[in-house]
Amino acid sequence: MNTGQMIDRVSIKEVLAIDAGFLSALFLILMLGLVMVTSASVAVSDNLFGYSHYFISRQFVALMLAVLVGGLVLNLPTSVIQSWGITLMVLSLLLLLLVLIPGIGKSVNGSQRWINLVVFNFQVSEAAKVSMVVYMSGYLVRRAEQVRESWSGFIIPLGLTFCFLLLLLLEPDFGASVVLLGTVMAMLFLGGAKVYQFILLLFMAACALALVAVSESYRMKRLMNFIDPWADPFNEGYQLSQALIAYGRGEWFGLGLGNSVQKLSYLPEAHTDFVFSIWVEETGMLGGILLILLFALLVARVFAIGNRALQLSRPFAGYMCYGFAILIVAQVIINVGVNTGVLPTKGLTLPLISYGRSSLIITLLSLFVVMRVDIENKRIAPFAVVEDDTNEINDDVKEQDQARPVIDDEGQMHVKS
Repeated sequence: MNTGQMIDRVSIKEVLAIDAGFLSALFLILMLGLVMVTSASVAVSDNLFGYSHYFISRQFVALMLAVLVGGLVLNLPTSVIQSWGITLMVLSLLLLLLVLIPGIGKSVNGSQRWINLVVFNFQVSEAAKVSMVVYMSGYLVRRAEQVRESWSGFIIPLGLTFCFLLLLLLEPDFGASVVLLGTVMAMLFLGGAKVYQFILLLFMAACALALVAVSESYRMKRLMNFIDPWADPFNEGYQLSQALIAYGRGEWFGLGLGNSVQKLSYLPEAHTDFVFSIWVEETGMLGGILLILLFALLVARVFAIGNRALQLSRPFAGYMCYGFAILIVAQVIINVGVNTGVLPTKGLTLPLISYGRSSLIITLLSLFVVMRVDIENKRIAPFAVVEDDTNEINDDVKEQDQARPVIDDEGQMHVKS
């Protein structure tokens, strides 16, 4: 495939015609993310680096890089992305192996999840989740009948997912494992897997995750502290208890942007995993609801774009949009659940909001792919015929064709009969 086939430039007019609800929600979430990283990271930036804008400056550069690369992604046909599915999956597996090698993988807080790229530390699990969505979208197209009719079509992707999960748990990254497994299961279900197969898989996954959860002492401590963080509020339950205090301070209307007390070295990871707690402390419960509604709008529009692609007989693009939407939903649910004490504490960022350059770049690039799908949908839509109206349209065309004047071989004009 030459460069000309790989690049299909979009016009400014097409960019401006991208789904307005999607663009509005995305823009607002990104702006709120910059505001919250600025606010939540002031104290930790000043304490660690003597410069209060250390983290937000790096986050802003990552955002600009994501937009720049996203502009290139916007010019890639989805057919090209589909052809890269297996390659991206294999590369992700290799990166998950490389990150476990001492000297290549970088360890932070006991977890070896990053590869030092000099410019920034790249979190491999972020790329692995998106790559798996692209691969699964292609798989559901190639093996659609097997997924719907046989166990083999159902088991093969699960075996591959198990390889991903094993490597993620060796880092360890329990949060990413849950998100990846949940996304693959949901995509299989949307791809037509039998309900009983899905229920059996759900049961097996729950048992496996429960076994993983109790296999390490630190995970058991997190479970116990999740049940009652106030039993040990100054040690194991410290982080969650401080997050809950942030909610109490925020009440309905919040303390005002920049006025959080918990971010002043009381709440650990205030600018990353627990940024939602700071957001609610500063903007109140109403602010928290508003942010969740913005995510709901974003995800709803991604599902709508994917659904339109399926209606236009573009299953790969449709499944891919579904997968990206599910990734965002899963991470938002888990992050907000952890912040509110509904789920056990685990390291998982709030997409597009928390500080985390790998998460921001990869998530935003996946949404640029969604934009590309929307552009291609709009290119195809004028030529598509809705099935219910096919006969009526065909009749109109025939009538118009019969009434069209034509010129015969002798140069005489007459109405076609």
